[in-house]
Amino acid sequence: MLFSRAASPLEPLLPREAVLWAFRLLLGREPGAEEIETHRRHPSPEALRRALQPAAYQIPVWLLAPPASPLVPWILEPPSLARPTSQLCTAGQFDEPDYAAWCATIAETPRPHRKQWEFCWILAALRAADAIRPGARALGFGVGTEPIPAMLASHGVTVVATDAPPGVVDVQGWSETRQHSSDLSGLHRPELLDEAAFRERVSFRPVDMNAIPAGLRGFDACWSSCCFEHLGGIAAGLDFVENSLATLRPGGVAVHTTEFNLGSNDRTLETPGLSLFRRRDIEGLLERLAARGHTVWPLNLHPGDSPLDAYVDAPPYALPHFKIEAEGEVSTSIGLVVQRGA
Repeated sequence: MLFSRAASPLEPLLPREAVLWAFRLLLGREPGAEEIETHRRHPSPEALRRALQPAAYQIPVWLLAPPASPLVPWILEPPSLARPTSQLCTAGQFDEPDYAAWCATIAETPRPHRKQWEFCWILAALRAADAIRPGARALGFGVGTEPIPAMLASHGVTVVATDAPPGVVDVQGWSETRQHSSDLSGLHRPELLDEAAFRERVSFRPVDMNAIPAGLRGFDACWSSCCFEHLGGIAAGLDFVENSLATLRPGGVAVHTTEFNLGSNDRTLETPGLSLFRRRDIEGLLERLAARGHTVWPLNLHPGDSPLDAYVDAPPYALPHFKIEAEGEVSTSIGLVVQRGA
């Protein structure tokens, strides 16, 4: 997923024995072969120790406070896929029956992976908005090779799948991730529907998310999965969410996931290739959209109450995780839902 780091051929590797003994002493188990090679890339034994036993996530007070604006609806409870709203990725959602059920609809085995959670949450939100039905029209941004277009098509939805055009791909770094599509070939899932039905219901076109074509209009729903943090900065990402509403009919829903900064409401990571959105960024966006007549679904920033929710994975991100440390910040996935006004 994001933030992966490949070791340079010139980097010295820790001894295999160091990784073996670290796992035995700190985790009480033997590492797998892939884990050994991954954790040998740490620059020192101390860095290895911190990766296996990082400091637990401490919930900041600002995360639990109500929004400053009365225009932003708010709840604070353990988030659930059975009652989707604008919410964080948490460990408890992976144990819900709905998680396994949504994984089955995309022909995937449930696993503790944030990207898979994003797919399941997006589908749960689309169902709650009655957008998964024969005759509905959906627009996907930055679809890469994700299973959502095929899943929607299998339920009779007409889908326009889009991804970045060639020039934008290189600038934003997608060509190196293997998460980019240039046509329909990587989107068909034969286990979900036959190719003839897929090609009848799904079309593809390149789209720059920073310049959405005016011809894309009248959809019942649009979505993106962890894309708009790569559009050039915080302002560009927030502008995309607002601009995506123009592709919808009145009452249509925009369903997007992105990276959320759990550690600070002040400092953050912002680069041309990756930005972590703070609570104040998200709230400011929702307040602005509500003021313009759109309906924002309630914001639920409950960070989870499972022991796994306190674990923060550190580079090189070898273990299952829901929260990660990136350039000194703690991040997880957040999903946002906005319904277009008249």
